[in-house]
Amino acid sequence: MMRRFPIVTILLAASALGSTPAVAQSNVEGRVGRLESEMRAVQRKVFPGGNAYVEPDNVAAQPQTVIPGTPAASPVADLTARVDSLESQLRQMTGEIETNQHRVDVLEGRLKTLEADAAAARAAAPSPSTSSGEFGDQPAMERPADRPAPARSPSGGVGPGRGGGTLEAPTMGDPTRGAPAVTNAAATTSVERPETGDPVEDTYLYGYRLWTAKQYAQAETQFKTVVSKYPKHKRASYAQNLLGRSYLDDDKPSLASLAFYDSYKNWPDGDRAPESLFYLAQALVKLDKPAAQVCKVYTELQRTYGAKVDADARMKAGVAKGRAASNCS
Repeated sequence: MMRRFPIVTILLAASALGSTPAVAQSNVEGRVGRLESEMRAVQRKVFPGGNAYVEPDNVAAQPQTVIPGTPAASPVADLTARVDSLESQLRQMTGEIETNQHRVDVLEGRLKTLEADAAAARAAAPSPSTSSGEFGDQPAMERPADRPAPARSPSGGVGPGRGGGTLEAPTMGDPTRGAPAVTNAAATTSVERPETGDPVEDTYLYGYRLWTAKQYAQAETQFKTVVSKYPKHKRASYAQNLLGRSYLDDDKPSLASLAFYDSYKNWPDGDRAPESLFYLAQALVKLDKPAAQVCKVYTELQRTYGAKVDADARMKAGVAKGRAASNCS
């Protein structure tokens, strides 16, 4: 027994020493296997649905063909080949990522250029809120409570305005005076239609843009639509006043005088009632009406809307100038 114990001990020690390379090889293979698995996960994340550089995990096992007489590769050579494959795949993925990043940078640069161009175009475009006359009709979004329009009198005119005056409707002159023979349809199509989601606002703003573009006939159609379809809307006062302004600018003072008179009588509390009376006086001057009629309009304007006239320096100066020109007392 004393002789066998050292021999057994030596055999056990030799066996342990012989298994150390196998354990080290197993550890390296496990680490490489984990690296390959993580690389597959990265490929699936970066290239979803694309061709993977590493075969998927769930492929069917292929039988290995062993050529007789050919020794198998050493474990170190096999691991080296697998590491080389991982490095090659990593280089390819890095190149793809850099290429995609460059494309994103190019797209972002183009987007910024387009946004800058659009902002410059909006800044250069004429705004509907820009005053194009002595007293500009600036669009606003507020909507007061609806109110019924006053009834017309049996004589064909309308009842007295808010000031209780006795202003009479102007007599009809030549409605075709200065009317253009042909409308410029090409210029009309170049005027952009607004899209605010409010049909009344869109119709009024489109008419306003046509008016500023001097497409008077087309603008008048839009203003008439607002007045006839939406008489209780806030924009009715604006549209009726601009209808008269369009007639006046189109050298149709007779139609303009009637439009301004209706604006004042039908919408005496409208935002553009004071301007309508002011331009009514100008239309009467163009029609060569007696100075007494012009002065009567200015008197009605001052009596009904004196506070608004005094608050607007330009209108106040215009009224003073008009009264002086007509020798109003």
